[in-house]
Amino acid sequence: MRLTVIGTGYVGAVHAACMADIGHEVLGVDLDPERIAALAAGRPPFFEPGLAAMLQHTVDTGRLRFTTSLDEAARFAHTHFVCVGTPQLPDSGAADLRHVEAAVDGLAVQRTGRGDEPALVVGKSTVPVGTADRLARRLRVTAGHVDIAWNPEFLREGCAVQDTLRPERIVAGVRTAHAEGRLREIYSPLTAAGAPFIVTDTATAELVKLASNSFLATKISFINAMAEICDATGADVLTLAGAMGADPRIGSRFLAPGLGFGGSCLPKDIRAFTARAEELGLGESVAFLRQVDEINTRQRRRTVDLAEQVVGGSFTDRSVAVLGAAFKPRSDDVRDSPALAVAEAVRRRGAQVRVHDPEAVDNARACHPALQFALDVNKACEQADVVLHLTEWPQYRDLDPAALATVVRTPAIVDARHTLDPDAWRSAGWTLRAPGRPRLG
Repeated sequence: MRLTVIGTGYVGAVHAACMADIGHEVLGVDLDPERIAALAAGRPPFFEPGLAAMLQHTVDTGRLRFTTSLDEAARFAHTHFVCVGTPQLPDSGAADLRHVEAAVDGLAVQRTGRGDEPALVVGKSTVPVGTADRLARRLRVTAGHVDIAWNPEFLREGCAVQDTLRPERIVAGVRTAHAEGRLREIYSPLTAAGAPFIVTDTATAELVKLASNSFLATKISFINAMAEICDATGADVLTLAGAMGADPRIGSRFLAPGLGFGGSCLPKDIRAFTARAEELGLGESVAFLRQVDEINTRQRRRTVDLAEQVVGGSFTDRSVAVLGAAFKPRSDDVRDSPALAVAEAVRRRGAQVRVHDPEAVDNARACHPALQFALDVNKACEQADVVLHLTEWPQYRDLDPAALATVVRTPAIVDARHTLDPDAWRSAGWTLRAPGRPRLG
């Protein structure tokens, strides 16, 4: 089947490559000619494991190509996936839907007057509940033969290719049997392999993504709140999390204490969800999400305070090494990165800060030019008074603490991600501190 993918950012590029990989003919559309040129040459504009090889292969086979023309997209296919971003509005927590509306309106204009098979516009962007219904009303006015559906993405950065090809579920929010049938056909290679296909109305499909992300954010902030209690009482948050996670009603996934969540999804999604609930007069129903957001932000401040304690109470004239810039491992995404927020806060308190990351240095330098960056862990840690472990890359877990102790000025480390072996580091002469584990100090 022929498909177009409107928007070739993170979600769009992954979706386009994966749909071509399972056999569809795909045309990716974006207004950025430089991005289109890079994708057409088989080069993704961001780091995502497995994507570069898949992109190159599908471009080489001819099943995937790219354009800047919506007119070409309208002529190419009858099914159009909208994968543009919905960032947070600068003056509120609400989602900015301008790009979604522009994509849908542009497609409607191009489809108007065409007497061929009805078109299906499929939203994958994360939007406030009710968006699809509102867009459908607009489409009936501008192009009555265009249907709309919502098919939210559930991608984890660093695992996006796997999540697309072997999804835990496919949610299809549809208004007509025609839309359901077309989406079933598109995803048939995945459902044949066992992927559950959940059919619902568009409002429920929109809510699934926002409710899921809000629940995950709540779970993360809950265990981080428990880490604060552990610091005050001498309890151990890792033991606590393990005991809680053993309860099948709770489960261990996302019950990992640490520096909190960041990136382009969870923070903005819980704020947009709260803003939409307030628009509906139901702000009290999700008021707890504001506390979830505050707890998450507080983890960054607590990590800075802990590091300051480790260096004797002041960062002035201190050298600090930061391990990690991306908001999570297996990604070069630095949007709302907790690691960079901590690094910047430490710098503002007077420290000299050097940051290392296996993939995200270029993106981090563009966003935080006042920080120093190193391409080598040893260079970042050279003569450091404290090392801050802020993104849980496997490379950091596998570091040799004895060897690194010969590089730093003071063998002291703050493990804000709880993935280092405290016994190995302490036996190598290090002072290791971790939020929620006061007995380690």
